[in-house]
Amino acid sequence: MKFYFITTDHLETRIWFRDDEDFRVGMNYVAVVAAKLGISVISFILMSNHVHFLLLCEEDEASRFIILYKKLYGTYFRNRYNVNRFLRRNSVDIQEIKLVDEAIERVVAYIIMNSVAARICLSPGFYKWGSGACFFNENKEAGTPLAKLSRREQIRLLKSNEKLPQNWRVGSGGYILPDSYVRIDLVERIFKTPSRMNYFLNSSSKAKKALSQDGVSFRDQIMQEALKDMQVSLGKKRPEDMSKEEQAVIIKQLRWRFNADVHQISRVSGYSYSEVTEMLNSL
Repeated sequence: MKFYFITTDHLETRIWFRDDEDFRVGMNYVAVVAAKLGISVISFILMSNHVHFLLLCEEDEASRFIILYKKLYGTYFRNRYNVNRFLRRNSVDIQEIKLVDEAIERVVAYIIMNSVAARICLSPGFYKWGSGACFFNENKEAGTPLAKLSRREQIRLLKSNEKLPQNWRVGSGGYILPDSYVRIDLVERIFKTPSRMNYFLNSSSKAKKALSQDGVSFRDQIMQEALKDMQVSLGKKRPEDMSKEEQAVIIKQLRWRFNADVHQISRVSGYSYSEVTEMLNSL
């Protein structure tokens, strides 16, 4: 068995998870795929426009994991938003991570610090869509064992017929708690102590990125809702109904109200990087 780091390309003009319900489904599908394939999840995070996983498995299993995950979530996304082939164009990179030069520690830190680098939270433990709160945490949520839910309730919750271990627990957020299946024991053995893990978190490239940025950041989902409200205020039901001038006004409002950079505005609006830049520079 080897360690494999899976990452998807950052989508430029779309986001994977539009609201908390999307994130809940995404979290449950991590558990479903891990159970179905019998793969050990070491660490992971779901961000608005990309995902990261560190798995303990064989290379072909890592490939099957992300293919199945994208298939399940892509089907859900298509059914909810009527968007076809949304994730087929989202390329994936799979790298083996060797047990040398503290590589595992650095990858785990890189993964769970994504939310901090995005200025969504101050600590990875406060970000619920991943494994950031799993490690060296004595205050984990108790949750409810799946065994206490009927089979019908489990299928409705998981949006899958896959039968998961009945001792895995459902949290108050409506998804399987990651500490039910994430290999916390292995990660904590690798890091040895909380202080050593904290060192890697604070020295990761993601931590340095967070320190180099100023101001507060807002989640993509909040900005996307604001975008819809601004469209309605202009009396427009669809983005394509707006004139170029109206589009530019909304883009500038997103920049001004949310201190958003061009990449984030592009993700939530669906306009390309060059289109957003042009609108921001227009009179």
